[in-house]
Amino acid sequence: MSTKALRQITVMIFDQNHVRNDWEYDFNDESFSRFLDVISKEMKKYDISVSCSYNHDVVITIKSYVDLLNCVKISSNDSQGNHCIGHIIGKSEHLNILEDITVAIRRIAFAPETIAPAGEFRKVCHNCGCGC
Repeated sequence: MSTKALRQITVMIFDQNHVRNDWEYDFNDESFSRFLDVISKEMKKYDISVSCSYNHDVVITIKSYVDLLNCVKISSNDSQGNHCIGHIIGKSEHLNILEDITVAIRRIAFAPETIAPAGEFRKVCHNCGCGC
């Protein structure tokens, strides 16, 4: 009997340099860990595994909410790319980082065709280096 391999989605968090005291979010906080547990359990129902890792080699300067979106990238093991949240969702509806991460994970999982190709000529990111 063969078991179906889980599709893997990875949330990558870059380090941040906050030049202002707004738009800070502690991705090492217990509330973020609980958020990941909830989204992981939800996605497991659809044979999707969600994990999180931290890249301390890249530091994003946070001057606005857009920059906060840029410090979180999401990738999938089925070659959906590695994009910052700003590229995946476009404009944030409510400026809520957890809500925006959820939207991005669901879009990568269920509607990757709605994500503009990396070469698409549009301005979304400021400094994340993803090329969008």
